[in-house]
Amino acid sequence: MIIILRPDATKKEIKHVVDRIKKMGLKPWISKGVERSIIGVIGTEDAIRLEPLEAFPGVEKVLPILKPYKLVSRDFRKESTVIDLGSGVKIGGEEIVVMAGPCSVEKEELLIDIARKVKAAGAKVLRGGAFKPRTSPYSFQGLGKEGLKYLKAAKDETGLLIVTELVDLRDLDLVEKYADIIQIGTRNMQNFGLLKEVGRSKKPVLLKRGMSNTIKEFLMSAEYILSEGNFNVMLCERGIRTFEDATRFTLDISAVPITKNLSHLPCLVDPSHATGKWDLVAPCAKAAVAAGSDGLIIEVHPNPEEAISDGAQSLYPERFAELMRDLRKVAEAVGRGIPQA
Repeated sequence: MIIILRPDATKKEIKHVVDRIKKMGLKPWISKGVERSIIGVIGTEDAIRLEPLEAFPGVEKVLPILKPYKLVSRDFRKESTVIDLGSGVKIGGEEIVVMAGPCSVEKEELLIDIARKVKAAGAKVLRGGAFKPRTSPYSFQGLGKEGLKYLKAAKDETGLLIVTELVDLRDLDLVEKYADIIQIGTRNMQNFGLLKEVGRSKKPVLLKRGMSNTIKEFLMSAEYILSEGNFNVMLCERGIRTFEDATRFTLDISAVPITKNLSHLPCLVDPSHATGKWDLVAPCAKAAVAAGSDGLIIEVHPNPEEAISDGAQSLYPERFAELMRDLRKVAEAVGRGIPQA
């Protein structure tokens, strides 16, 4: 449930409500809005429904949240969440943030070269996998710590922020040290232990939708992270499995307006993994911007045929630059913007 406070509620009155919630073994979360604040109550609410909360000083009214995800819901926070990623980059506002780079970190010089080129085109975040969860145990699994060091070198050279995937809970401290954004990939969307731990982290989290999961399940996974105190969560639609085999996955473009209607969290789209084909990345990226996506994550490689992983869906840097020019036109048409380099 949510407890809507009066605009003139005092700190003492709010504390009294919070203390009563805690006394009943429930967890209160205070959300400060533009006009007034609310308190979200997390836990089994049967007992608290018997409490005369609307009679408490400072309380205006009490409303139940019927959705299973509470903190993620727009019922809890009406205003869209804007996440400050650092270095003046914010996601969830009017500007669309583009993250770009190779699927896997390969060599330091190569990564720095890619970083320079995607930054020149307007990307604000460098993506690159140091740890790679693969379907086959014999496939390339990433460079690990060495790959993270390469990412840091690219950041030092270009100033781009870093997003990279966390696969194993044992690597959390290491990834936190190097990354600005922790990515939870599709295969770990329902790794609830991992979600709880990144929920206790101070780093922003990019949560990708599971390839076989519903939007409800997607939002419930985000709820795991928020329930541990980390509200800096970005949702990412990256394609789901359907009967269609013309693409690697099926990009659920409707997930963008649906999640933004149900949740206050920013929503991004990964057209590279969704389609698996480089020539489909551009049209799907444009569609995502038109649908209201707050950001894009796109794979870029100067020599896709020699990329260690996912070369078929990677754009040449010059094609990425051309796409960025086109995306700015689409963004302008829908009242958004994509910053220049």
